[in-house]
Amino acid sequence: MATDAPKPHPAFPLSRLPGVVPSIGALLVLLVLVWLAINLAKDPSAWFTALLIGLTNGAVYGLVALGYTLVYGILELINFAHGDVFMLGGMITTTFVGTVFGLHENEAVGVLLYTIPIMLVVAMASCAAIGVTVETIAYRPLRGAPRLAPLITAIGASFILQNIALAIYKERPVELPSPLLPNGTVFSIAGVDYTWNRLIVLVITVPVLLALMWLVQSTRQGKAMRATAQDADAAAMMGISVNRTISFTFAMAGGLAGAGGVVYALYFTSVKYDTGFTLGLIAFTAAVLGGIGNLPGAVFGAALIGLIQAFNEGLSWGAPGSAWTTSIVFSILILILVFRPEGLLGERTPEGQ
Repeated sequence: MATDAPKPHPAFPLSRLPGVVPSIGALLVLLVLVWLAINLAKDPSAWFTALLIGLTNGAVYGLVALGYTLVYGILELINFAHGDVFMLGGMITTTFVGTVFGLHENEAVGVLLYTIPIMLVVAMASCAAIGVTVETIAYRPLRGAPRLAPLITAIGASFILQNIALAIYKERPVELPSPLLPNGTVFSIAGVDYTWNRLIVLVITVPVLLALMWLVQSTRQGKAMRATAQDADAAAMMGISVNRTISFTFAMAGGLAGAGGVVYALYFTSVKYDTGFTLGLIAFTAAVLGGIGNLPGAVFGAALIGLIQAFNEGLSWGAPGSAWTTSIVFSILILILVFRPEGLLGERTPEGQ
């Protein structure tokens, strides 16, 4: 008499235990808050310094993270070349600072008032054109292909853009005059000065982010983007040009990368051909943390990553230190992908359940 073969036991992920994952997450958050409170009590000056640095860095990451989330929202494609478009924006800025305008240390505010907007326009337009070119040549022919094909192509496009920068600017970092932006005190918190160079980063970044939110939520083109993201075939039947909408999305993402490159170059005063690879991965982690495809989520995730990085590197008690920053950031990426793949502000979809 034949007997049925024993059936293998199904996997038993933690997600099947009600409340386990939220409890673990709440415990980790509580431990981090306790650690922050202890550091605040021990050294308020270092704590507030790290806070201001984290918010400034998060603003830069947010510009790049929004580009990732825009493209993913439309095509569900992780555009790994996006970080290198950001790097080219920074390289364009260094060219204008040194060759076109000949700016120097502690440049007069009156000069910066007209040079920075020009650099923003040129870098954003150039990076938008680069983004559209990459989409037209590399991604559009593979739109109906399996998802692995455009993903590999994105990695190839990233290396191509890196090598273009390497051929033009060589291996050494391009150094800008430092400090280029004015670094006088705007206000003080707990004895910590908030300087003009950090304020200028926010003055550039915040209007760009608000303009993007308005464009996506309130304009005709933004509605076309949201319709294409929801159902490209239905959008095409309603008269929306899907190809033009996708190209516009890549142009917007490239423009954001260009703005991020300008801000990064002016604030950190050093750009290298592989800068975009490292910072692009950090910005991608921020987009995933906040909820990739969710614009406010990308900004929120970028702010969190900036704060995590700054607190880790700027606090003294119990902080692993700068050598562990990259490991911490990517550990967060792994944990988010395992336990909450939709991100902190993203919505769970049937595919992700």
